[in-house]
Amino acid sequence: MDLEKIKKLMSAMEEHGVQRIAIKEESGFELELEKSVCPLVKSSQTSATHTHPCLHKEEDSQEVSTKVVDSEEGFIITSPMVGTFYSSPAPGEEPFIKIGDHVDAETVLCVIEAMKVMNEVKAGKKGTIAQIFVDHAHPVEFGTKLFRIV
Repeated sequence: MDLEKIKKLMSAMEEHGVQRIAIKEESGFELELEKSVCPLVKSSQTSATHTHPCLHKEEDSQEVSTKVVDSEEGFIITSPMVGTFYSSPAPGEEPFIKIGDHVDAETVLCVIEAMKVMNEVKAGKKGTIAQIFVDHAHPVEFGTKLFRIV
C-alpha cells in the first residue's frame, strides 16, 4: 500500500469519525491506524494510583493520567492505559459505582489491571455517573471511553 492510499484512509477516518482501522492484505502487508483521543502529556505518576484526570481544557493540569473530555452531556472519562477493566475491587464484590451514584474527584470508579498491577481510576470531577461504557473484566485500550459524568 502506498503513502497516498494511507493518507486517503486517514482522511476518510477523520471524515466519518472512525477511531481505529486494521487492514491485512493477501500479500502479508498489515496496517493499523488509530486516531489519538488525547494528546501525549507528560506524566508525573510515581505510583500505580491515578489521582488526577487528563482534562480536555487548557487551563487544567498537564501532568495527568486519565482523560476527562467535555461533552454536551457532561464529561467522558477514558482509560489511561491498556489493560483489563474491573468494575469491582474483587470477584463477587459490589461494583465501585453504579449509574446514578454521586461521585467526587477522589472517588474510585474502577480498576484497570496492567502487567499484574491494579491501577485505580478516580473520577477527577464531581458529578453523577450517567453512563458506564465497559463491562466488567473486559479489555480496554488507551482512550477507551469508560464513564460519563454529568
